[in-house]
Amino acid sequence: MGHSERAHALLSASGASRWMACTPSARLEEQFPDTTSESAREGTLAHELAELKLRNYFFSVDFGKRKLTTAVNKLKKAELWNDEMMGYTDEYLDYVKAVALKFKSQPYVAIEKQVDLRAYVPEGFGTADCILVGGGVLHVIDFKYGKSPNGRVSAERNPQMMLYALGAYEAYKILYNVSEVRLSIVQPRLPDGISEWSCSLDVLLGFGETVKERAELAIKGEGEFAPGEKTCQFCRAKGMCRARADENVKLAFSPDIGKKPPLLSNEEMGDYLIRGADVAKWLADLQKCALAECLAGNDVPGWKAVEGRGSRDWTDLDEAFAALEAAGISTAILWERKPVTPAGLEKALGKKEYTAHAANYEVKKPGKPALVKESDKREAITNKVSAAEAFKEE
Repeated sequence: MGHSERAHALLSASGASRWMACTPSARLEEQFPDTTSESAREGTLAHELAELKLRNYFFSVDFGKRKLTTAVNKLKKAELWNDEMMGYTDEYLDYVKAVALKFKSQPYVAIEKQVDLRAYVPEGFGTADCILVGGGVLHVIDFKYGKSPNGRVSAERNPQMMLYALGAYEAYKILYNVSEVRLSIVQPRLPDGISEWSCSLDVLLGFGETVKERAELAIKGEGEFAPGEKTCQFCRAKGMCRARADENVKLAFSPDIGKKPPLLSNEEMGDYLIRGADVAKWLADLQKCALAECLAGNDVPGWKAVEGRGSRDWTDLDEAFAALEAAGISTAILWERKPVTPAGLEKALGKKEYTAHAANYEVKKPGKPALVKESDKREAITNKVSAAEAFKEE
């Protein structure tokens, strides 16, 4: 079964951080269709490639080079295929290989293993990208293809990963002794894309007891709503959820107003930014829902759908340009010539080919300053000039 065809449990491992925090959300979002995006489909394609490479490395007798080449060539016909996927999935493969080689003896390996989570979550199951077991260690590795720095996922106490580990432990505890659990998330498109965390088996099983309690509420649609930026991010009901609306209206339109100085302090500024982080996103989600209702012919008082600004295009590019050239219009006017960017060339050539021929001619320019939360892993910057910079020799 392909990655895109897999079923998803109501209380999925991938959505655990949401339904564990906001237990009624699982039943609430059942009313809305499960949609996908181009980025998600691209990630699915990259996952399929990564799986093929792992199978070829660990099970080369059954899945040799010829089968790998045939399968990869089939993936290359996909609309979203890009040669850079080869380099990024190689990085994932190299990481898994390095982890496996650190075991004192060859570990048991499971790739794209569907784990049964029913001991902890009603009707629960999930698919772990890679599981390694041996020498008292259970190591679960997850491959993620996102490239946004804001989308960096930490392995530390990650509910999805810990659920995979619980499922893996239940599957293999009769065959293998486990005392330590290791979790790794590999995001090769980010410069700091490897996150690792470990815990004892007792800590994992303690988490399992917490999961049972939260899952029991979630499967019934009971408990308290807990709207928040991260909790609501991937919830299908986020645009029409009343709890989220009430929370954001309170944050946006009912501030704590009293007799205070005319200007905000830095402390207040930081507090407002944290408390109101979801307000703008909520309004955008609400607009999408209202637009969908209007387009469906339903009345949203005070609003309507209209056609946006259009664009112009050629009915037949070749025919139009031939006529223009025949009329004496220079070809130089008709075509723009622009150099490809380093990122564009790397995408076209693939990472390996780009590194071999063009990387030496590349220079990294600093990005535009951006405001992020203090927990972000990137180094803080400032406009203040240090003493070393002020007095350095020209």
